[in-house]
Amino acid sequence: MTLDSNYLRGTMAAVLSILQHSTCPENVEFHFLWSRHEPDVSSSIKSTFPYLNFKVYRFNSKKVRGKISKSIRQALDQPLNYARIYLADIIPAEVKRVVYLDSDLVVVDDIKKLWEVDLENKVLAAPEYCHANFTTYFTDLFWSDPSMSSIFDGRKPCYFNTGVMVVDVDKWRQGDYTSKMEEWMGVQKQKRIYHLGSLPPFLLVLGGDITGVDHRWNQHGLGGDNLEGKCRSLHPGPISLLHWSGKGKPWLRLDSRKPCTVDHLWAPYDLYRSSTHSFEE
Repeated sequence: MTLDSNYLRGTMAAVLSILQHSTCPENVEFHFLWSRHEPDVSSSIKSTFPYLNFKVYRFNSKKVRGKISKSIRQALDQPLNYARIYLADIIPAEVKRVVYLDSDLVVVDDIKKLWEVDLENKVLAAPEYCHANFTTYFTDLFWSDPSMSSIFDGRKPCYFNTGVMVVDVDKWRQGDYTSKMEEWMGVQKQKRIYHLGSLPPFLLVLGGDITGVDHRWNQHGLGGDNLEGKCRSLHPGPISLLHWSGKGKPWLRLDSRKPCTVDHLWAPYDLYRSSTHSFEE
């Protein structure tokens, strides 16, 4: 996970949810990436979770500063949002597999089940959403240029959300996937081929070439869309992970006394809960 004072409240809730639902929480090792040393953040984690098995690594934001193109929402343009692309270069070589998680989610199942998914010799596993209109993730300029759009020839690309991923970091290093994504970020700087932040490079390089995971592991979009963040309801079916992707974050909506119904599912994990929270529907 990434670590940032702006999202610390979300990270703490996510960590708590993982520990609460793990059969063997002592076996869970956390790797946190931050763009700068923030002693307050580090001490908050240590004091809240004194026995937590964790390491913190610095992500050098200079790696991406010149590569980021302005996107649809300012939060998506933060360098730390791109740290997931550099994951394999940052964490130790002895780490072979990781589950990457965003900070705006809670896990309501044993994370070990997700960690143990069969990657089927692929570099990445995540829930895929093949009913989503894949063409909307890229501009007309991209689709009208065969030299670019042919990247998907022979693949059946589907949208997947990069906030929940199982990654074979060894295979990532061997295939140098970081460089492949950086190439597309370079193209984006020259020509506007997509509107979102760090997601499209993943889709370009790996769309149609990942292992699908049960949708229960990413009930995403609970933060609404990227522009308005309107309330959304849950999709039917079993749930192992709730994800407030989109503009609306549950802690902000709860604090403003304008929570969505789904935000009450996040509230029990909120370690910064103020007495002003109203749990009335």
